[in-house]
Amino acid sequence: MKRRIALLGSTGSIGTQTLEVVEQHPDLFEVEVLTAGKNATLLVEQARKFQPGVVVIGDKSKYQWVKEQLSRLHIQVYAGSGALAQIGTLSTVDMVVVALVGFAGLLPTMKALEAGKTIALANKETLVVAGDLIMDLARKKKVSVLPVDSEHSAIFQCLDGEDHRSVEKIILTASGGPFRGKDVEFLRKVTRCQALNHPNWKMGDKITIDSATLMNKGFEAIEAKWLFDIQPKQIEIVVHPQSIVHSLVMFHDGSLKAQMGLPDMRLPIQYALGYPNRLPNAFPRFNFSEYPSLTFEKANVEVFRNLALAFEAMHQGGNMPCIINAANEVAVDAFLNSKIGFVQMSRVIEQTMNKASFVEKPCFSDYIESDKEARGLAAEIVEK
Repeated sequence: MKRRIALLGSTGSIGTQTLEVVEQHPDLFEVEVLTAGKNATLLVEQARKFQPGVVVIGDKSKYQWVKEQLSRLHIQVYAGSGALAQIGTLSTVDMVVVALVGFAGLLPTMKALEAGKTIALANKETLVVAGDLIMDLARKKKVSVLPVDSEHSAIFQCLDGEDHRSVEKIILTASGGPFRGKDVEFLRKVTRCQALNHPNWKMGDKITIDSATLMNKGFEAIEAKWLFDIQPKQIEIVVHPQSIVHSLVMFHDGSLKAQMGLPDMRLPIQYALGYPNRLPNAFPRFNFSEYPSLTFEKANVEVFRNLALAFEAMHQGGNMPCIINAANEVAVDAFLNSKIGFVQMSRVIEQTMNKASFVEKPCFSDYIESDKEARGLAAEIVEK
């Protein structure tokens, strides 16, 4: 039987690439739900092509237009964050692909897990903010949370068939972004255009900035802690500019396993959608002659302060990762809108971490309140 998919965030980078994977395997996958935040035009185009049963547009002001555009098709149209949160619980859905950006992915993921749905998770902020709640719920409901990030997919593949108790550490690789090897003085003058010019990956604006600041790698470390049930001291970050080795696992006998491939997000997306099977595809293949040298170097946490701040938040625990996520979203938005400079993003985040209320053992409502408080504090710091 075909696996029926709810794709939350279908118009973003991960969403569009997920649909490319679905197109390659029409006998295995069927799109049941498509959602978008504001890009109504592309959502309608996708709906006409894939004929889902349901679409959701987050921006309520665009609901009527979307409904009119799809009126001749047998597609139900909904709008708003409430519909988005509930749509993954439909009985006609087998797997929910969470490709939303930021804090917005948390509630839909929790609702889908409560409904017993398999999750293919591309929204790292969900685990950064509330990894304890998400993984506890997944265990309780006996459902899988399958990683879509290339690094976590790599670790997941390396651990397949292994005794997790034999893991000594995991090594997350980072491309280093567009400013690898630069100093703080250089970063002070970085422009929006420069920061959005990633050397290896095609991503949305927010995650591209996170990659440039290395905050993305810090978030991935927090995400890995929850996904693979390991301690912060077991996580290492290594800069690997070629982005061919997607991550590694070191076992307690000293041996290493690495997962390699071209930097193409469709590969981890396909692995999650098809798991536990490996599916064939016509994507480009890696050729060693085109990569005669693979290099690795230590990440510079003194220049890229966001990475150090993320590890601080992970070690502190509680609601601190939620606080740093909220502050980062505000800081990135401010940078993209030319309100602050590149280096100032770290200042906004660190000051928010120092001012926000710390909760050692947060519940869901604490996370909601922490997110709200941290956003308010970060916005005030941006305006100073």
